[in-house]
Amino acid sequence: MKPAPLSQTRVAAPRARMSLPMLLISMRTFIALIVVLVFFSITTPNFLTPSTLIILAKHVAINAFMAIGMTFVILTGGIDLSVGSIVGLAGMVAGGLIDQGIPITAMGLTIYPNVLETVAMTLAAGMLIGGFNGVLVTKLNVAPFIATLGTLYIARGIALLISNGQTFANLVGSHDLGNTGFPFLGSGTILGIPFSIVALVILTGVAAYIARQTPFGRQVYAVGGNENAARLSGVRITRIKIAVYVISGLCAAFAGLVVSSELVAANPASGESFELNAIAATVLGGTSLMGGRGTIGGTVVGAFVIGVLSDGLVMLGVNAFWQMVIKGLVIITAVVLDQVQRKMQRKMALQAQLG
Repeated sequence: MKPAPLSQTRVAAPRARMSLPMLLISMRTFIALIVVLVFFSITTPNFLTPSTLIILAKHVAINAFMAIGMTFVILTGGIDLSVGSIVGLAGMVAGGLIDQGIPITAMGLTIYPNVLETVAMTLAAGMLIGGFNGVLVTKLNVAPFIATLGTLYIARGIALLISNGQTFANLVGSHDLGNTGFPFLGSGTILGIPFSIVALVILTGVAAYIARQTPFGRQVYAVGGNENAARLSGVRITRIKIAVYVISGLCAAFAGLVVSSELVAANPASGESFELNAIAATVLGGTSLMGGRGTIGGTVVGAFVIGVLSDGLVMLGVNAFWQMVIKGLVIITAVVLDQVQRKMQRKMALQAQLG
């Protein structure tokens, strides 16, 4: 008998009453955000002023863009270490298109794309790198960690080759060439709200809808929860895995556009170690590194925890080395609590089955 499509499958799972410790652990990301906000508002003057919060949100948005894409990858049980390099490569692609255009040597011409075309081509480059990751993982059976580690170096190397290691500066374009407007992505506002914050709200809503309300999203969770069962249910594993890496590349490229636009410059070293912040935000937000469990909303809250912690420690004047130690301890604590939550969930499920 042909198995029913996953989108039509409904499983009646036994329910158990959630205990207070379980409730607190499941809400740990929100509690952590409240704790760090209260702590820094007490210890740091003017921490909760509107101007400070807007700057904080703009910083958070960069990591959140990457973390949202990373969440889809980790939900399938994978990992993407190349997002930081894609940020740098995206900035260099955009910078090169604005500064040098597209030379057509045979005709002796140089075409300068407008800003929308530049954005489209840059996002396409990010998706191409993501698709390459997906092919390595699915078609060539390379472990996600190794595949994306290799792509990390490839993307960084291409970023350096584009300008021979030089920075593209003053990316404001030219009215004569019709390619002005690039700084809007990083510094522009919509109804007084910075564009990057508006983009974060829209991206979060769209990604959360895709993850929870579409057949594709349910298949992503199914692949990470039990790949063999998902395959037997008719899920096309290869297509889903390639798609999540393409999404991750797209989100990272968008982050690269915003970073280079905000600086009005593109540096090939931009985005170094950004992948660690993206992974940390995803894990802090409750997404299991084993796959199959997590939410987009939790990831964004996790990105805010990282952002508040980073900016707060800077404002307190904490040594940069100690900042790394503190962030590391927070991430380890999040992973330990995730393991505790998994054990408690298994225990609750067993108790529910036993009646």
